Amino acid sequence: MASIPGAGGGAENRIKELKYDFGFDSFNLKGFYGTEAALMFAMLAYNLMALFRQFILQGKSQQTLSTIRYKTLAIGAYFEKVNEQYVLKLALNLKRRQWFEGLWDQTKTFILPFKSSIA
Repeated sequence: MASIPGAGGGAENRIKELKYDFGFDSFNLKGFYGTEAALMFAMLAYNLMALFRQFILQGKSQQTLSTIRYKTLAIGAYFEKVNEQYVLKLALNLKRRQWFEGLWDQTKTFILPFKSSIA
């Protein structure tokens, strides 16, 4: 049996995350193909968040989706028109703003760690 990287002690935590954050315990649909499509979509979402965690956040600990959502997505904001251009104003304190801007700086220099194919 082949070993899975990251499996072991953290596997239970990943299963809990899939269950609670991605709704794996409640997406059983009436038909097989609908359930399969929901499973594939949920796994795609999980893998995208795992890549985001690993290559953009680069944290020392594995944060759950709800923590990532709070830290990066659930931020009060509004648009303001300045010189005929819209500017997004984020409601972040100075320390958190520097961290958040650092995330955007990392995405500018990000190179995919793999090659993709449509085959």
